[in-house]
Amino acid sequence: MRGIVVRTYSDFFDVLAEEDGAVWQCKVAGRLKKEVRRSTLVAAGDRVDFEPVDAATRVGLISLIAEREHVLSRLRPDSGYPYEDVILANPDEIMIVFAAARPEPHLRLLDRFLVAAEAADVATMFIVANKVDVGGLEAARQLFGPYEQIGYPVFYTSVKTGAGIAALRGQMHNRITVVTGPSGVGKSSLINAIEPGLNLRVGEVMEIGKGRHTTRAAELHPLANGGFIADTPGLRELGLWDVRPEELSDYFPEIRRHAAHCRFSFCTHVHEPDCAVQLAIATGDILPARWDSYQRLFRGDD
Repeated sequence: MRGIVVRTYSDFFDVLAEEDGAVWQCKVAGRLKKEVRRSTLVAAGDRVDFEPVDAATRVGLISLIAEREHVLSRLRPDSGYPYEDVILANPDEIMIVFAAARPEPHLRLLDRFLVAAEAADVATMFIVANKVDVGGLEAARQLFGPYEQIGYPVFYTSVKTGAGIAALRGQMHNRITVVTGPSGVGKSSLINAIEPGLNLRVGEVMEIGKGRHTTRAAELHPLANGGFIADTPGLRELGLWDVRPEELSDYFPEIRRHAAHCRFSFCTHVHEPDCAVQLAIATGDILPARWDSYQRLFRGDD
């Protein structure tokens, strides 16, 4: 049988089977454990083949782990050699939720979220401007519209009015979606609007700020449309919050597009001559607020 790992604990793995839609409790075949690996053997999001051991109690044995397309992971320096601790396998997208009002959006913080998401090995990321019923849609578009110009999709949503919920649900169709964002922006109510009855405690387990995280391993929650919401530790805990200054320009798409034309291949874009990024700033191709965020992160400012 074939399925996807939705939860890991100790030496057991819950696998959602494609054939019957049931969750099977599985262990890993001994021969797989003997293989020399440089990463976690089985993680939530892994696609696996398993052999039924006891159909009555839905117990199985994992016999094959498919190759991973993407991972959210952290390196473990205490292992004695480079070892990748995989938290989530095969995530398709990262959804960054901010409130359009109450609390007022801190756009430099959004830039930090985007940098952390860019640094992760995930193909797609997008922004949700939630609570547009509070401050108004047009005001929200003025705040978040510049990110659409950069290339980030933005969904404007309201749990109260239902605005944008259907479009957001469609975006998550048949995808594994990692949800993150600061506290107080309505992540829990938003997810429960997308999937009524899920009641996921998002405010506690998906926070990226300075609060304590309660989740150490990822868990997948199936959605009615065939996708999954990934309940994960925050990006800070995954070691994706702090990026080295020399890598920073790679994680600002509008800077990355111009950096290839700089005179020096290792240009920091701060003081070097013949810098294509500086020219783009002067001509308005790079927004002043985004350039300010880049400078602050480059200097290590809060």
